[in-house]
Amino acid sequence: MPLPFLRGNSQNEHLGKERFHKSQHLVYANGVPMLAGSEKPGIGGELLADQKIQPKYSVYPKGEGSDVPSWVAFDKQVLCFEAYFQEAVPESKDEIFRIRKCKIYFYLEDDTIQVVEPKSKNSGIPQGTLVHRQRVPLPPPDDNQFYNVYHFNINQQMVLYNRTFTITDCDPFTRNFLTKLGVCLNAPASIPDDPYSKLREEMEKSIQPLRPYERLDTLKQFLDHDGKILRFYCFWDDTVNMFGVLHELILHYFLADDTIEINEVIYPNSGQDAVPKFLRRSRLPKHAPTPKRQPGEITDRTVLNLFGSRGQGERYIVDSLKTGAVQEEYYKDCDLTIGGEVNVWGRRVIICDCDNFTKDYYRSKYGIEDFTPVQYKAPPAPKSPRLAPPYNGFGSEEDSLCSCQDSLQPKPPQKDFHKFMEKDRYGIESNMLRFRAKMVTSDPIFREREFIISFYLCDDTISVFEPPQRNSGVLGGRFLERGRVKKPGQELFKSEMSEYFTAQDLYVGATLILKNQPFQLLDADEYTFSYMEKHAEEFPQANLGHILSKLRSIPEEKQNEIRKFLALSDPSNTGLIPYEPFRGLLLDMGCNMSEHEVTVLGRCFLERQKSELDVGLLLAVTQDHLRRKHFEQFPEMTRAFIHRDRHRTGRLSTKDTRTICKAFRLPVAEALLGALLTKFTDNEDIDYHAFLAGINWRENPAPPVLPDDTLKFDVNCSFEAGGPAVKNINYSALLEEVFSSATNNSDPTPATSP
Repeated sequence: MPLPFLRGNSQNEHLGKERFHKSQHLVYANGVPMLAGSEKPGIGGELLADQKIQPKYSVYPKGEGSDVPSWVAFDKQVLCFEAYFQEAVPESKDEIFRIRKCKIYFYLEDDTIQVVEPKSKNSGIPQGTLVHRQRVPLPPPDDNQFYNVYHFNINQQMVLYNRTFTITDCDPFTRNFLTKLGVCLNAPASIPDDPYSKLREEMEKSIQPLRPYERLDTLKQFLDHDGKILRFYCFWDDTVNMFGVLHELILHYFLADDTIEINEVIYPNSGQDAVPKFLRRSRLPKHAPTPKRQPGEITDRTVLNLFGSRGQGERYIVDSLKTGAVQEEYYKDCDLTIGGEVNVWGRRVIICDCDNFTKDYYRSKYGIEDFTPVQYKAPPAPKSPRLAPPYNGFGSEEDSLCSCQDSLQPKPPQKDFHKFMEKDRYGIESNMLRFRAKMVTSDPIFREREFIISFYLCDDTISVFEPPQRNSGVLGGRFLERGRVKKPGQELFKSEMSEYFTAQDLYVGATLILKNQPFQLLDADEYTFSYMEKHAEEFPQANLGHILSKLRSIPEEKQNEIRKFLALSDPSNTGLIPYEPFRGLLLDMGCNMSEHEVTVLGRCFLERQKSELDVGLLLAVTQDHLRRKHFEQFPEMTRAFIHRDRHRTGRLSTKDTRTICKAFRLPVAEALLGALLTKFTDNEDIDYHAFLAGINWRENPAPPVLPDDTLKFDVNCSFEAGGPAVKNINYSALLEEVFSSATNNSDPTPATSP
């Protein structure tokens, strides 16, 4: 029974093959049919009998893979060999042959070769690139192949286009690369001496010129000092002549080429013609004006004699001793000093002062430290103040002042744009100080009215708002429109500008007279206290160092009384007392402390207890706002939250949640939204599903809320719901900080309660 035609069971070599194409051996070259060569493989790409195909390109060194193409693996990798070749010179009597040194570069990415001969001075032969980068064929009879990396080695000869090169050495990279390929490198060879080149070197060394070449190196000075100019302020007194005046001059000394330029300072309406230059830029001789010289008398070199004819060539002899040469002295930087004189073509110019760069230059180079200026004229008389006419009552004072300035077309008054951009509202930073105030009046009805006074730091404007109160008989609302408010007691029609209330005038306990109505500031919100404490250098009432210095100035007798009072107020010796006795103690000590300073001191040494808000009340108030504004975009907000939640965790950061709420224009006050997000925050993340379910008044309606609760969150949220409540004062830390370190002049660091 015959075996099946399977691999190993049959002698047929074509069993299992898939490629049976034949290589093309006969091709047309320039229209002539010819044999392509013996390197073509047989059927299916298999080699013929006794056929060996050599690689046309370089192979990878050992230890590296072969999946990357050569033009990527060997990019910018070049083998460098030092070589020489001998060239016959049959037409010269001085030399028979010459040795020409060159470098051979082998590019590994495509097996191209480049031969470069370094240029030598006065060689008389074309040098540079001898063989441009290309693949070089082997010498006959192997001219159908090209050089690759295995054909290179040290101390061997190579024939490149019928020119024999001897490789003598290579660089370290080439040596390491060939060693990794397994090439056994030969020992470096020496380059034979070139007789003619050696003869020329000996001749150049034996030449001793009678007159050495004088090299004037001005390029180094130009490169070192280009663009560096010394500036001097000087004057020329020409009052001795008729109609002469005192000329103020500015002298510029250019360090790049030792030239001097002088400009005259001409003031407006001085009666002098404006000339472009007092002295154009040039080298200034010291002994000017000098006698006129004949052409050729002043030269760089002195010519003694001139002989020869024009046909045979002229010859001249140069005097190396410079006998009879005219020497001219010019001003240098060492000749220019404050108080010194400069001869400007017969004019006596006195140097009075210089700029800071010139002072640093002379201080570093010459060690000069005295730069006292020379006073050559009386100081200018002070200008008489230009009084503005009094305010006429039309428009604002700024508008009236702009109409009196020198302008045919009146311009509006300029506002402080930089202050507006710096202090304008940006995100959570409102840059607005809010105080709770009441009227100072004897009327018992008006005495119970409360107001919110807002001060805008961007433009120093004030607005007053009265929260509505039930059964008070007052409607409430806007009491004073936003604007700048003048301080009381100022004359109306005057030339000077009126003074307006600033941020430093507003603090807890202060009394403001706004539109002839006095207000007393009772309290401030948390943002106001924090902002004033953060910028304590601008607000003295919130400067803790200034407050503690007042306490340290208390006499010793009152200090003992304070200790006794605090000990009696704390019978359990806990180190804590309530805030109200502490406040009454500081106000009754007589150290001129305001209510705001007492509050700041209490904030630094108090125990804070955050007031808890009812989450149900917050959600009910929020749903009431959304219901009245007909906000129903809860499905769209859910999709926005899911799109922002890339990892599908069901939680987002507080910042992202606030951003989405702002994007959908959620009709909720900023204070109410902040309090609501705070309640849903857990480890700086918010469960947005619970948040959306809580504010969705369609699916999860909350019980109705009273108008008082809504009004509280609309107006008084920052005063009642958002601020921390004061409970106890750590008086032991205060006593240790104030009375135990009274000699410490540094800024104190308040101790906080544990």
